[in-house]
Amino acid sequence: MKSMKIPNKAVIALASSFLVAGLLAIAFNLLPFTAFLWALGLGAIVLLLGFVGNATGLIGAGDAKFAAVMAPFFIGADLRFVLGLFSACLLAAFASHRLMGRVPAFRRATAEWASWTHKDFPMGLALAGTLIFYLLAALMPLFQG
Repeated sequence: MKSMKIPNKAVIALASSFLVAGLLAIAFNLLPFTAFLWALGLGAIVLLLGFVGNATGLIGAGDAKFAAVMAPFFIGADLRFVLGLFSACLLAAFASHRLMGRVPAFRRATAEWASWTHKDFPMGLALAGTLIFYLLAALMPLFQG
């Protein structure tokens, strides 16, 4: 939010984590190889849609590439759940960003953030929240006795 950019390092780290986790899951027979390929294909489709969305000015390039590397994590997910989760994260991100922008102490502490004055909303905030909460939901059965 400081620069309104999603660093390539973050995108590469997320893509690498999926590749490593996916290959380990295949090695331990936790994920079929075809599901892994479908996940990569989903990422490619989202990247293509992101290019089109960016070319038409609908979304930023950083959001497009971040969404593309997020997509493989959602293979096999219930689309209704993911879209509902994204909607909730988008509303929460928008409300919290606008609210915190009105808190003087917080605004002073983050005065260099470009997101306070930029005309666009930092969609990466909602995208990251969606991925985090989805992965937490996927891990919940491990913590329930």
